[in-house]
Amino acid sequence: MSDLPPDLDRLRTLETWLSLSLKRVREQIAAAERPVQPRRSPRPPATARAAVPRRERTPDWGISSAGIGAPVAEIHRGDCFAGGAMQPLSAERARAELAEGVQACGVCRPDRVLNRS
Repeated sequence: MSDLPPDLDRLRTLETWLSLSLKRVREQIAAAERPVQPRRSPRPPATARAAVPRRERTPDWGISSAGIGAPVAEIHRGDCFAGGAMQPLSAERARAELAEGVQACGVCRPDRVLNRS
């Protein structure tokens, strides 16, 4: 007999909670693994800050490659923590990949959003 709830709504709620909990644990691990940084000097003037390159925008959609630890390629939302290193995709390309049989991530469920259009 399973200790999991029998209905889909509670199973989805549990899935969401576990995903969020796993994300928090991974963030804590990353923080613990980071070397201790020395204290920084005061912020540089605004002119120096403007020269700093901007961080790349998170893509809306991505595909993770099959490989070690990932038996098949999957389509993910761009902000999905389960995606790991992803290749950015347009929404149209992500829809086409799903139509061709590429699996949708079970955590972020991009098929729910992409198939609405």
